[in-house]
Amino acid sequence: MKKSNLKIGIIGGGPSGLFMLKRLVESRQENLEIHIFERKAKLGVGMPYSEEGALQEHVTNVSDNEIPELQYHIEDWVNKNQGEADKYKITPNNFNEYKVLPRLLFGDYLSSQFDEILKKSKHNVIIHTETIVDDVLYKPGQVTVFAAENEYTFDIAILCTGHNWPKTHEGKIDGYFDSPYPPVKLNLKLNHPVALTGSSLTAIDAIRTLVRNNGIYVKNWEGKLVYHLAKGSEDFKIVMHSRNGYLPAVRFHLNDTHLQNDAILTEEEIVKHRETNQGFLSLDYIFEKNFKNLFIEQDPAFYQKIKDFSLEEFVAWAIELREKLDAFQLLKAEYAEAEKSIKRKQSVYWKEALGILSFAMNQPAKYFSAEDYQRLKTVLLPLISVVIAYVPQSSCDELLALYNAGVLELIEVGNDSEVVPLEDGGITYKYSGKSVDFKTYVNCIGQPQIPFEKFPFKGLLDGKSLCKATYRFQSAEEGQKALTNHPDDVQLINDEYYLNVSGLAINDYFQVLDKHGAYNPHLYIMAVPYISGYNPDYSGLDFCEAASEKIVNGIFSNFS
Repeated sequence: MKKSNLKIGIIGGGPSGLFMLKRLVESRQENLEIHIFERKAKLGVGMPYSEEGALQEHVTNVSDNEIPELQYHIEDWVNKNQGEADKYKITPNNFNEYKVLPRLLFGDYLSSQFDEILKKSKHNVIIHTETIVDDVLYKPGQVTVFAAENEYTFDIAILCTGHNWPKTHEGKIDGYFDSPYPPVKLNLKLNHPVALTGSSLTAIDAIRTLVRNNGIYVKNWEGKLVYHLAKGSEDFKIVMHSRNGYLPAVRFHLNDTHLQNDAILTEEEIVKHRETNQGFLSLDYIFEKNFKNLFIEQDPAFYQKIKDFSLEEFVAWAIELREKLDAFQLLKAEYAEAEKSIKRKQSVYWKEALGILSFAMNQPAKYFSAEDYQRLKTVLLPLISVVIAYVPQSSCDELLALYNAGVLELIEVGNDSEVVPLEDGGITYKYSGKSVDFKTYVNCIGQPQIPFEKFPFKGLLDGKSLCKATYRFQSAEEGQKALTNHPDDVQLINDEYYLNVSGLAINDYFQVLDKHGAYNPHLYIMAVPYISGYNPDYSGLDFCEAASEKIVNGIFSNFS
């Protein structure tokens, strides 16, 4: 295929677009024309690191040493941009590579890295900021992007649109919020309890904003954080509702800050395994090789403890403590454990290994059988989502202060709980035979998986360009049983049973697949809400770095 004048359109100029541009600029390919379309005025920040996702009180859950390599480190940037850092009381004396950052400050850093990459680029890069892409259309050999009443034709388009928080009842039901974003909408002075669904990082985002409008934090004589309600907010309280009643685990010291490990399976080993397993990647195999075996050298005693555990037995062991202890008691204990880990620069290795497993299996997860995918979703991912949240110490300090003040509560509601919007405003929370009314409600379950039908670029929903993600059942008996019990979730194609999952089908290079399973060398997607079926877990900037490398490899293996 052609070697020159390759036109590439990147839709989305947030962190995904940043890493995508970085890969293209560093590829040493010649004669590239790159267009970047960004809805906001500022490049690099995306949703999490702009005012759409953060205010001054919101912090990252990663530090400088954990961030994939960009043009220069945050510590160097802070030293050169003290004026920006001063807004957040960050100075060279109180900042180091191990500390988390205010998210808006981190957004400024990412934006500066975008500028540095643009300066470095020898390609023709055209930036379209404050530009909404209305649609994308594919015709053989080319992709057309419709934006700002103009049409742009590309050889390749890469969809990097990032987070999406659909609205259902927000704006129609008073006091109902489909997400905490943008957080400015939660600058509310309230004198009643507030209900949240969820208890992880998204819930903490909501809590950080709500409590600052209804009270203040002070440090007592022991130096501990204490929360006091403001006058007029005496009845303010936050009630988190969680299916399992867990709080996320606390940030600790990581030995391997980029979730890489030489001991994990190579792509060649995965291919070889699949050849002996009817084309499937076994979840038990990857759990054995990419998790349990990491302890043989790193922690032999721990390996002896878990070496005979099945996946289900390990998860039951890991979750047992969370079920025995009150969530806030456990938070205090994990906080103390994490403090020792950071002070001694010693990892809590089984938790770190769980992060490595999650990251390592995300890419090949599309090769699981439907049976293993269901085990992954119902058994392993709930544990992973709790353990690798890495809640910063400052957030833990605030949660404990709120709990001690009687302002924060966590209720386990089970899987059959229901949130019922009320026409007059607010909601009724139904769980365990109870019905409790709240005037204010915030859904904090995190980034939802967006179904195929809700894909934003309708020109690609032509029945030819894209197809739904599915997992094939390894057992026909299990497939038939699933079809009988859940006919809307399973389909029978050529005597094979397939489980329908959320989002689009893609290959290992993030190229979209059509209904025949053929990949499209002109169309790539790394917008995680729309590929969550085949990428069931993803890890922020580490995902951006890994996915962008795959995409560049895919592009230049077809266009070279």
